[in-house]
Amino acid sequence: MSTSPADPAHGKRFRRDLLGVMAYVELSAFERLSSDARYSPTLHDRAVLGRLAVIEFQHFELVCKKLAELGLDVEETMLPFQPPVDSFHERTRPADWYESLMKAYVIDAVSADFFQSISGHVDADMAALIGRIQSAGDAAAVLRERLKAALADDPRLASRLALWSRRLLGEALSLAQRVGQEHAFLHGPAGADTAGGADLARRLTAELAAAHSRRMSQLGLAG
Repeated sequence: MSTSPADPAHGKRFRRDLLGVMAYVELSAFERLSSDARYSPTLHDRAVLGRLAVIEFQHFELVCKKLAELGLDVEETMLPFQPPVDSFHERTRPADWYESLMKAYVIDAVSADFFQSISGHVDADMAALIGRIQSAGDAAAVLRERLKAALADDPRLASRLALWSRRLLGEALSLAQRVGQEHAFLHGPAGADTAGGADLARRLTAELAAAHSRRMSQLGLAG
């Protein structure tokens, strides 16, 4: 049976799942950045990733606060998303500091693009929360400048990091498609028919890939 546009149960599930995946993405980002800081060649670089990790945890706490307001258990809402997100991070372990920087830059940007696309299908309150949490902002600028500096210091990194960025994008798109389809995020709280959802997924994939290509061009790399 198709979901009715006025189905309140679907709307509640949609909001719960959206907050659940946002919470786990932010928590895993905090863990990833904290762990990857060990690759840092200097104490300054370690502090850069540490500062970004703190920001991710603050974002996690914002989602937790919203879940509490809705009377939802944080751990229960995150659990469905733990396996796919953890599997993604296992498949994309960085080999060194440079790959760690690129992963943080690519994945955080793709994540922001993905959630921003969903913000067009939710109410103003949820859209504001997504905008506050997923804004690329200063973090993206810091990571971009660190990558530019690394590439300027050692131009030989370009081919390796370009290849690594393409792999990251492919894995990120696969994760976004899986999560989006399984939880109908692109359909919005009211739901949508299968054909409409497939069209949205194709369009989002193209938009995410195009945005990634523009970011790689800013680094002087072929995305």
